Amino acid sequence: MEHTTLHHKFIHHKCCVLIPTYNNGGSIKEVVQDVLQYTSNIVIVNDGSSDQTKAILAEFPQLLVVHHERNKGKGMALRTGFKAAFAHGYKYAISIDSDGQHYPDDLHLFIDQIEVHPNAIIIGARNMDQPGIPSKSSMGNRASSFWFWVVTGIRLSDTQSGYRLYPLVPINSIYFITRKYEFEIEVMVRSFWKGVDVLSIPIKVFYPPTEERVTHFRPFKDVTRITLLNIVFVLLSVFWFHPLRFIKNFSFKESKKKIYDHTIGSPDSALKKSMSMGFGVFMGITPFWGYQIWLAIGVAHLLKLNKVIVAIFSNISIPPFIPFILYGSYYMGATLLNQPADLVFSADINLDDVWNYLYQYIFGSFVLATIMGVFVFAVSYAMFFLSDRIKKDIALNK
Repeated sequence: MEHTTLHHKFIHHKCCVLIPTYNNGGSIKEVVQDVLQYTSNIVIVNDGSSDQTKAILAEFPQLLVVHHERNKGKGMALRTGFKAAFAHGYKYAISIDSDGQHYPDDLHLFIDQIEVHPNAIIIGARNMDQPGIPSKSSMGNRASSFWFWVVTGIRLSDTQSGYRLYPLVPINSIYFITRKYEFEIEVMVRSFWKGVDVLSIPIKVFYPPTEERVTHFRPFKDVTRITLLNIVFVLLSVFWFHPLRFIKNFSFKESKKKIYDHTIGSPDSALKKSMSMGFGVFMGITPFWGYQIWLAIGVAHLLKLNKVIVAIFSNISIPPFIPFILYGSYYMGATLLNQPADLVFSADINLDDVWNYLYQYIFGSFVLATIMGVFVFAVSYAMFFLSDRIKKDIALNK
């Protein structure tokens, strides 16, 4: 893309390049000069640098430069940059690191995304398998991407890249709490929860040799902060965000259709669906109280059964049926073990009585579960078979 065209696009979309920097005096000048080839819409946040950074930035009086008197962390530098850019009329900001690892000739990739996804954070995804990528960075990125998927449901290959496009209107309406490197996780998660899309595009990246590399990332402190933030987000997603979104988007008609599409209307064979129903009933009667559904889904996955059907039918052990299942299991066990079926509810019951009743109940529950599971399998398979025959006959008679 021609530089003149890109200049116009930055102006048209009211977009700027945001460069947070801290003690990168050896590279900041070259980074700024490279970006100036594509746009003069540049906002720089000097995060309390103690080297020659402030003097170097004074050579660019035409740019918007904000100084922190002391170092506050990358997160605070980005937050300051967002506010300064928004106050000067910008609606988008492309953040780029000041250490020279990002290529300014990739800026057009982000600008083009504004027209396609005007309300999205665009992450510049690095190829984490390329030579020169530190192994610790690659491992940390995979862990971060996994937890981001857990709390949002979005799969990204790179969640730690600092080369990003931010829509400033929704970003500046959120009150953020983090200040360091973990901010780059918080801004993605919190923005997504507020309705902002999070997408990624491939970019180039340059990693200098280890002896020339400048990093302010503190492995122990920053990893600990990121880990704690992920724990908080996981808890919030489980107990607040996902339940709230489910309630907000719930539609009985749509939910009914989804359940049908994943159960009776699924493309699975009649045999597989019938086996899933029978196995679900079997697991629902077995004496794994509190763990029945989870065990059922786990085993169903191993057996390649329909997990939705198994989960639904394992719920046979719900309150209206529990007394019948308990007594039926006990009675079945007592009968097969030639024990008197004299279950008595009394205040005088002792531990020996409990043990006797428990043994009979557990034995009987597996027998009853097997009988009921086979029964449900046989009945459901017969119904599927008859239904298919009727459909075929109707189709032939048309």
